[in-house]
Amino acid sequence: MNTQLQLEQLATDGIHLDLPQLLAYQRHHALLDLAPKMAIQSKLAGTYLARTKGRGMEFDEVRHYQSGDDVRTIDWRVTARTGKVHTKLFREEKERPVFILTDLSESMRFGTKLLLKSVQAAHLAALLAWHVRETGDKLGGLVFSEQQLLELKPAARSQAVLRYLNALIKIQHNQGMQAESNINHALGLMRRLARPGALIFVISDFSALDAQGLRHLQAMRQHNEIRCVQITDPLDLHLPRSASGLAAVTDGVALKTLDLGSAVLKDSYQKQQLQWQQALQQNLKKLNCRYLELSAALPLIEQLNRSWPDGEH
Repeated sequence: MNTQLQLEQLATDGIHLDLPQLLAYQRHHALLDLAPKMAIQSKLAGTYLARTKGRGMEFDEVRHYQSGDDVRTIDWRVTARTGKVHTKLFREEKERPVFILTDLSESMRFGTKLLLKSVQAAHLAALLAWHVRETGDKLGGLVFSEQQLLELKPAARSQAVLRYLNALIKIQHNQGMQAESNINHALGLMRRLARPGALIFVISDFSALDAQGLRHLQAMRQHNEIRCVQITDPLDLHLPRSASGLAAVTDGVALKTLDLGSAVLKDSYQKQQLQWQQALQQNLKKLNCRYLELSAALPLIEQLNRSWPDGEH
């Protein structure tokens, strides 16, 4: 399928965000399965079954009666059949708020094939938000760029989803609250915002992630489940074989001219980017954060049909 047809199906030009293109992901919410992969620590009642045993709405198992057990939970049928007193155990239902951190910084406003990485990130955030609404969880999080940041405290139902979608559009269109920020600063804010037992999504290219950001992730991971989704563009990973000509590049200090037709340059660039990619994945794996890579060069739903959740590392 050619790029123009894909853009028409996604109702976007690949650069801008609007509400209709984000609302469209509501019909795909069933594609995701965000069931908890760790014990839920929230003290609030909700729709998920905690791994700890206790009084609740969902029967779990029976065991021999122990001193101190509530006599009201005695299973008289099993007791009569075995001749020994047994008691029922239940799983408590817990609430699990979901927080989405979406990076719309300058490095994300880049794309060479289908979408800007920031647009793909917003599409994924929208899909997650609609799924959260359907599961009845509360939704909160952060949307940021270098100059702007919007912090959204947890709320429920469609109002929370629309609030998050509008935050994505505002930041992409430079209409948020003025605040100097980056991925590391945003992770620090998320660390204070997220409550224990939450599911946290971090959507970014992680190009600016440093040791401070990793420390924030490590601290949050002690009490929360974290899933990191890296949004990439083909040019992030390798230079096109057909590339040629001279290009001026700078590191902010020195200006250099590179020959894009050089095979040595292309191989060196690909090796460098691969090493960085592997280092990122290893760092996240050490922190026990689940990882998924998604490309801005392909429609989101097409990729998730192939790789979510089994494609996670």
